[in-house]
Amino acid sequence: MALDQSFVGRTYPPTAPYEVGREKIREFAEAVGDAHPAYTDPEAAKALGHSDVIAPPTFVFSITFKAAGQVIEDPQLGLDYSRVVHGDQKFVYVRPVRAGDRLSVTSTIEAVKSMAGNDILDVRGDVHDASGELVVTAWTKLVARAAEEA
Repeated sequence: MALDQSFVGRTYPPTAPYEVGREKIREFAEAVGDAHPAYTDPEAAKALGHSDVIAPPTFVFSITFKAAGQVIEDPQLGLDYSRVVHGDQKFVYVRPVRAGDRLSVTSTIEAVKSMAGNDILDVRGDVHDASGELVVTAWTKLVARAAEEA
């Protein structure tokens, strides 16, 4: 059954704040194999004009995808998550994420499409800091594969 087009534009409540820690940034940079010193050395980050270490660009995926869980788990939407694959990801930054940031994410359904029996869901996650300033916007494309014929 195709997803309901009327969900386009639906916005979900902001998540509880996530505090970005230096150690989380270091662990993430290590996990993705990025040894840039601005991710681990506060002095290197300051030399580049930042107040503290900054996070690699894809760091916010973990919090934006978790926030998209509100969409995924919305029983009214009817998404069968057992059939979902991650289709695409895009980030547009206003400024880098820094250690000490307290970030909240507001998720909005931007598009619902059906193609070859698959449902395609585009979710935008607007990431704001504690002062309410936009830090980054992330777009996640989810594809719910068509059910196989018996």
